[in-house]
Amino acid sequence: MKKLVILLIIIAVAVYAGSPYYSAYQLKNAYDDKDGATIAAAIDYEQVRPSVQNQLTSQFATTMTKYPLISELGGEPLTEAANSFIAQAVEGAITPQNIEKVINTQGQANTATKELAAAWAIASDQVDLKNLIQSLIIQRGDVDAVVKSQIQQVMKKQAAELEQQVAQGNDSEKPTLSYCGINCFSISGQVKGYPLTIEMQREGLINWKIVDIVLP
Repeated sequence: MKKLVILLIIIAVAVYAGSPYYSAYQLKNAYDDKDGATIAAAIDYEQVRPSVQNQLTSQFATTMTKYPLISELGGEPLTEAANSFIAQAVEGAITPQNIEKVINTQGQANTATKELAAAWAIASDQVDLKNLIQSLIIQRGDVDAVVKSQIQQVMKKQAAELEQQVAQGNDSEKPTLSYCGINCFSISGQVKGYPLTIEMQREGLINWKIVDIVLP
């Protein structure tokens, strides 16, 4: 009886400790099988959306500190317009419907995905700054018109890059898996050539949910 109890404890610990690896295995299979519904159902959107939005707005704030002239010309309205677009892009892209669509098509760009890619590009200092300064001067401070123009330009560029990445980008055959706490587990690798880290959180004893996506 004592040996049986010890064996059951060992099995329980193994299942408890191994559960995130099995969840990661299921997610990898779902991705390979273009099973968007399974991956969409594994995401906690109430945690992922604000995290991604905060990453982008923080990154944009850091970018703006590098260009005092643009800050002086655009000021607070420019930041507000950019952050508003970022919020809109995140809200539109990180939904069960869009995640399922993106996985089913293996990353094929749609409007919501293009907007999120444009938000990332704007936050990541990939805007034509010379053109932006000229536009702010020509438009006499009409920040809203300038931002809309820049967004359209960036979306066009990002759409082309996304299509190229989908066609040529590689996925990690063996992502890096590791615990980041007793109830925290991370998956790091490349998706269509983009470095990406997914953080999962334990729900109950053996179930896991994606609670964060760290953007490149």
